[in-house]
Amino acid sequence: MASHPSKRRRLSPATNGDGEPAENGAKVQKQFFKSAANWNLENDYESRPRKGKKDKKKKKAVDENTGRLPIRTAGGWVAQDDVESVASDAEWLENEGDDAESVDEQPEEAPEEPKIPEREQIRRAQEELAKIATQLNEDPEEHSGAFKALAKIGESQLVPIQKLCIVTQMAVYRDVIPGYRIRPATEEAAGEQLSKDVKRLRAYEQALVSGYQGYIKTLAQYASSQPQKGDKPGKSISNIAFTCACTLVNAVPHFNFRGDLLRILVRKLSARKVDADFVKCRQALEKLFREDEEGRPSMEAVSLLTKMMRAREYSVHESVLNMFLQLRLLSEFSGKASHDKVDRADDGTNGIQKQKKVFRTKKERKRLKEEKAAEKVMAQADASVSHEERDQMQSETLKMVFATYFRILKQRSPHLMGAVLEGLAKYAHLINQDFFGDLLEALKDLIRYTEQGEQDENAEEEEEDDDDDEMSAVRDTSREALLCTVTAFALLAGQDAHNARTGLHLDLSFFITHLYRSLLSLSINPDLELGAKSLRLPDPEETNPDGENYKVNLQTTTVLLMRCLSAILLPPWNIRSVPPLRLAAFTKQLMSGALQMPEKSCQAVLGLLQDVLNTHGRKVNALWNTEERKGDGVFKPLAETVEGSNPFASTVWEGELLRKHYCPKVREELKAMEKSIRSL
Repeated sequence: MASHPSKRRRLSPATNGDGEPAENGAKVQKQFFKSAANWNLENDYESRPRKGKKDKKKKKAVDENTGRLPIRTAGGWVAQDDVESVASDAEWLENEGDDAESVDEQPEEAPEEPKIPEREQIRRAQEELAKIATQLNEDPEEHSGAFKALAKIGESQLVPIQKLCIVTQMAVYRDVIPGYRIRPATEEAAGEQLSKDVKRLRAYEQALVSGYQGYIKTLAQYASSQPQKGDKPGKSISNIAFTCACTLVNAVPHFNFRGDLLRILVRKLSARKVDADFVKCRQALEKLFREDEEGRPSMEAVSLLTKMMRAREYSVHESVLNMFLQLRLLSEFSGKASHDKVDRADDGTNGIQKQKKVFRTKKERKRLKEEKAAEKVMAQADASVSHEERDQMQSETLKMVFATYFRILKQRSPHLMGAVLEGLAKYAHLINQDFFGDLLEALKDLIRYTEQGEQDENAEEEEEDDDDDEMSAVRDTSREALLCTVTAFALLAGQDAHNARTGLHLDLSFFITHLYRSLLSLSINPDLELGAKSLRLPDPEETNPDGENYKVNLQTTTVLLMRCLSAILLPPWNIRSVPPLRLAAFTKQLMSGALQMPEKSCQAVLGLLQDVLNTHGRKVNALWNTEERKGDGVFKPLAETVEGSNPFASTVWEGELLRKHYCPKVREELKAMEKSIRSL
């Protein structure tokens, strides 16, 4: 079977415009090639109008037939694609004109950047922060623009990056801040010639100050923000901001914008809620008070605290007021002050001390003069504060502290009375003697107020809202009375009033009588050995991380009672001045109260009585001998006055019961006390 030849495609002959075959095909082909040589296809393509993505998608169907030959029209030879596109332009504009307008309105939209995962952004921020921090630590003057770069990284919207940035800035500023305060930039004098190094240093200092100022503003903004729901306790951005502020206050208290940092801390201390940030800010200010050698940072902090308390009408936590006890002026200031004036010690020479003239040669005088000039220059370079300036700042601080104490005494805030009285007892040696009379009268009024208004006050407190436990604490009148007595005797002991040249006479019989009348009621107090806050108050030594017991108003009632009794029965200034009647009355009353007291309080009372017997044994030994009774009549333990109790008409029979006490230590204390009686 023969194979069929392969089929070939037959080309249709060229036709003219009417569809008939063209007679001169060779001529047409030659003319076509001749005209194609004159075509400028690149120029036509370049001059073609650009259109948006939708235009290209619309034209994609037309571009599929790019292989067809051009045809002749009235305007000359054109490609078939252009003919079809021109024919469909009107229809396309009618159907999709709105889309074309929207594309033309935003023709220059940049393509969206690919989204970077959050973890990758944090990693990149960590690397960048570490790089910049390393550069600043190595040579901060060479990279003064890095401070702005650090702040720019903190503008991120991611909270973890913001936390990393403020912590990194805190570490950097703490390391690079110099040991002096940078003054603000001023216009350079005309014609002033500066070296290259000086200009470089000034530029770096101004960059440091401006960056540090912006950083503190950022800390204040973050500190005032509320913690978010997803934040863990203690790890929100506000917690980290308070940590950074406290670190800078203690690390660089001498540098610029110290007041802004202190305002961040004081604003937190004005809150009623005591949380971890509150304790952190309080401890930072206490450390500042203890370590401040200049005096100006403490004065600024005390000024802000007193203004804050006055604005809040002293509705603050008690620990805020206790911070005043950490001021260094407690042990260094030597003047006497009240709330409006300060008196400094005067030795009668008006500051002029006559020294014996020493003969020196001209060469020695010249050498001493040069040494004094050098010391003056060194003191200015070290920015040391003179004693006069420091005393002036401490006196201003002391006046603000006393003004706060006296206003609270006048207002009688229940939750702050203990702290105020304890503070006055601590600063007794700094109080002006001219102010003693008014202060003692205020203490007497306070005791009368606690005695008369105790029942009315308790009734009012039961009706108050119990939302704020710290601010609406139940008033412990017995503790306040003991603190008033301690303060009154501390004033006398601190001022050494018995040697005062002004002839100051203080009558403390009111406090002695009140304490005598309250001994029996205190002995049956169930909270005698407990603190001021609660039944489960922790040990202050354990709660203090520094190992120092600097918290006040946490002493038990027994400790306060022992302090009062020691001041009355064993005064340090004149032991012989204690009358025998007072010694006998208190001894008898204490022995009666020891029968009702817990074992530790009983041991403390017996130990105090042993010291009294060792000092005044001959005045009270008649109480232990029935045959040597001096008084006539009947002993009155509930008398209103000490003199009216007639203690020598009785004997100390309580010792026979205490010999059978269940506590061995109490029995030992009693044996030691009786041994002191026998040795007389």
